[in-house]
Amino acid sequence: MKTFKLNNNKAHKGDTTKDTKMNENELSHKIIGACIEVHRTLGPGLLENVYQQCLTREFGLQSIPFEKEIAKPISYKNRLIECGLRLDFFVDNRVIVELKAVEKLLPIHKAQVLTYLKLTGCKLGLLINFNVPILKDGIERLALDL
Repeated sequence: MKTFKLNNNKAHKGDTTKDTKMNENELSHKIIGACIEVHRTLGPGLLENVYQQCLTREFGLQSIPFEKEIAKPISYKNRLIECGLRLDFFVDNRVIVELKAVEKLLPIHKAQVLTYLKLTGCKLGLLINFNVPILKDGIERLALDL
């Protein structure tokens, strides 16, 4: 399977320095902390787009570098094909973050993140469901061995 690098359209860069780059675990911890802050402030029960916009602001406040709403074609037999794939967040070119505001995470939601991981060559994805009383109960960490 061919992997490709995401472009930098709609990029939002924080003020982090590259010489102090965090590993994926530290970065995912920081991402989850930002999500918890948004959830603590807003609570459950809102639309996904509200959480996405507020998380955009929180990432900026915490200097977490990210790209938002990345449309991604796939490469098939040397042709780019638009499949409607859109990443909610691509954080520091290393972690995919997919947001949900649903009653319960379903296998299709996990399959969506795993698809993004496979097609981007990224190792780590976070699936975050904001429609839970305690956010830690709505977090799924998905990883691929490449």
